[in-house]
Amino acid sequence: MDIASLVGERPVVIFSRSSCCISHSIKALFCNFGANPTVYELDEIPNGHQIEAALVQMGCRPSVPVVFIGQKLVGGANAVMSLHLQRQLVPMLIRARAIWV
Repeated sequence: MDIASLVGERPVVIFSRSSCCISHSIKALFCNFGANPTVYELDEIPNGHQIEAALVQMGCRPSVPVVFIGQKLVGGANAVMSLHLQRQLVPMLIRARAIWV
């Protein structure tokens, strides 16, 4: 599975599971900043298992949520929250043109 084609030119992409409360929290965080992330719910799309396997091969553990900003892998919930607490998340979103100030 080619993750790069799914991430494409989108400013923010989140790979998620609809039943994952941590994924829900990460999606809400981005929406609260005004971003409109592209979300792939891996348990709701036909090739979700293949995508999840590709994410694991990339080193994403746990496999959801996985966040890409500006076509670059940020990581999971811990990485996103660390960036947020270090006040680096909003500047990344601005550079990726996911939000405007």
